Amino acid sequence: MSSANQARKDAIRDNVLRPSRNVPYPSKDGKPIYMSEFFGESVFGLAQISKALPKPAYAQFLRKMRGGQALDKSTADAIAHAVRIWAMDKGATHFTHWFQPQTGTTAEKHDAFLTLKTTHGQAGLEEVKAIDAFSGTQLLQAEPDASSFPSGGMRTTFEARGYTVWDTTSPMFVQHGPHKTTVLYIPSIFISYNGDALDEKTVLLRSTEQVAKAALAVLALLEPVPQGVPPQTNVVYTTLGTEQEYFLVDRALYVLRPDLKITGRTLVGALPAKHQQMEDHYFGHIPSRVLATMSEAELELYKLGVPIKTRHNEVAPQQFELAPIFEETSLAVDHNLLTMDVLSKIAHRNNLKVLFHEKPFRGVNGSGKHCNWSLSTGSGENLLDPTIKPETNYRFLLFLLATLDAVQRHGGLLRAGIASASNEHRLGANEAPPAIISAFLGQHLTEVLDSIEESRPVKNFSMPDMRTIKLGGTALDVMVSTLPDISRDLTDRNRTSPFAFTGNKFEFRAVGSKQSPSFPMTLLNAAVASSLQDIAEALRKAAGDKAFPSDADKLKVIRQYIASTKSVRFEGDNYSDDWRKEAAKRGLLNITNCPDAFDQIVEEKNSTMLCKLGIFSKSELSSRHYILMERYSKDLLLEANTLRTILAQQILPAAFEYRAALASSCAQQQAIKLSAGPELKTLNQTTPLVEKLQEWIDKLDDAIIKVHLAAHDPSAEARASAKHLLPTMEGAREVADELEDIIADKYFPLPKMAELLWF
Repeated sequence: MSSANQARKDAIRDNVLRPSRNVPYPSKDGKPIYMSEFFGESVFGLAQISKALPKPAYAQFLRKMRGGQALDKSTADAIAHAVRIWAMDKGATHFTHWFQPQTGTTAEKHDAFLTLKTTHGQAGLEEVKAIDAFSGTQLLQAEPDASSFPSGGMRTTFEARGYTVWDTTSPMFVQHGPHKTTVLYIPSIFISYNGDALDEKTVLLRSTEQVAKAALAVLALLEPVPQGVPPQTNVVYTTLGTEQEYFLVDRALYVLRPDLKITGRTLVGALPAKHQQMEDHYFGHIPSRVLATMSEAELELYKLGVPIKTRHNEVAPQQFELAPIFEETSLAVDHNLLTMDVLSKIAHRNNLKVLFHEKPFRGVNGSGKHCNWSLSTGSGENLLDPTIKPETNYRFLLFLLATLDAVQRHGGLLRAGIASASNEHRLGANEAPPAIISAFLGQHLTEVLDSIEESRPVKNFSMPDMRTIKLGGTALDVMVSTLPDISRDLTDRNRTSPFAFTGNKFEFRAVGSKQSPSFPMTLLNAAVASSLQDIAEALRKAAGDKAFPSDADKLKVIRQYIASTKSVRFEGDNYSDDWRKEAAKRGLLNITNCPDAFDQIVEEKNSTMLCKLGIFSKSELSSRHYILMERYSKDLLLEANTLRTILAQQILPAAFEYRAALASSCAQQQAIKLSAGPELKTLNQTTPLVEKLQEWIDKLDDAIIKVHLAAHDPSAEARASAKHLLPTMEGAREVADELEDIIADKYFPLPKMAELLWF
């Protein structure tokens, strides 16, 4: 048995023998306390700021949050002093500006509160004293090295200055550090010396402002008030709820898989006999070790103010999901990134490894991050709530149609927002929507739109086995006398749709589990803002000389947009070949690879809209395009080089050793005149596969060289990677997986999928 195989066996044994981690639930006087009592205890939010500031200073801070006034130095100093005392009382020794560079993750640099104060005595002697300090200037901004983050050519290596700036709309918080200390985290944006956005948050905040502004313009036309009277609605914001899917594997086995460690997915590995075909994992009993990890992560997240609501098994073995309550979009993005970070840390403490890659295991379902998006007013009204009679709720219909129009006109842009080397393995498979961006409304809302377009009454959806019509849907009789009626929603769920209406929100199902939701939400906000602007203009035009559009004017605009958005609505199976053909007839894009998707960012229609709204400058868009192309090539080259190493240094040597053992056994059998037929048969199966694998390694070398030859241009390099690396890696894997099924287990060096997926 090889040393690698022995390590694999030891990891499996330790997995069984390892004791469980025990984390006590928060309690007081020996009794568990309610979650609501410790929720947000690690957060320095508005409640804490209001206590720390005089009323006039607090009012000024609120105006700053709403974009109405700059924050003066005295107010910033007061907040900085208050948050330092609060954080240090919780064990904080350092603070960090926490930001989201274009790397797909977060970044932080820790600075100590400790500083030195020098005084000069009468004799001219210097006295140095250590003090704790944190100024308003340190709170408001910091200066990381901008040259070492992706900038897409906007900055050169010697132009290093960049700034992080406190995002006042997202609360500060503390997280555990070493030696029972904590660190104060300050959510921030990240910009270059010239003010260009180098991060994901800056453009998201710009997009939320623009969609709010456009929504308020539409509402001002729909909610008539006398001249000089303030509008009924003066605040609109987007909401987001992210369903985070992930895998958990044993960490001891994980470290023995170079592909998982380096790329996040298995580059080789045959499908085990049992995987997900029994359909018994989804919503099944959560394994105790996993439940302990989930629960510990939830405790940390509740303290951090992250409102986790749901946890459950997903479809594939060792695949799980957690989902929060909806929040304002920028805060929801922060909380999602924080959730991923906390999950990773807690899994590590429990000797597990969390995998956020969209497709870590071939042959079983991959993971997504379903983004549930809507619009809400400051008073909490959901603008995408159909209410009991959607056919007469013109406000709902106009906001629904604005969203559909955004998908219709900028579907290619939304496709770019979900494109990545990792999500490419998931899109179009049985667990994810295809690359064609369409929208699903459901039978009831489709009928509502059709009836308005055709100027006829809405059909009655009552059926003989339904007793009453209820708010939000119909009530079903379940035909069991001891059970109550259940309320049926207005729409069924179409899990094959990339963008589905699900009652009072749209679910963008195509977003990848590993990526930050910031960029796809930025693009969605921008597209909807543009469509709302056009709808406002259409309403003004329909109203003519009137101050406000009449109901007839509103219906005219609604009918216009029902007709123009019909092609993007699809109620059927998005996986079917018939839909691909139908989508082509409708003129919908079917973008099947990442480089083509990335080009949608700089496509004239999309770039003009994004720049006109002020969400991106032309240089920022060009930079994004460059970074996405470059990252795609880097991801695939990383996978290709890792695969080559595994094949040449682990799989092939194992095959050679097994062949040698078979040949030796054949010789021994023949020496004593026994038949070596079984050994010869296996040897004859193994040898051609070994030869094929060597050929594929040579092909992989050639493919890597072809990609490097295109390295002068990120776009050309990305296309070369897609053309040469993807099919070559797939071909090499097929042969390696065949060998895995033949080579005796004691010779195989890597943990197998059966061991990773079942523990």
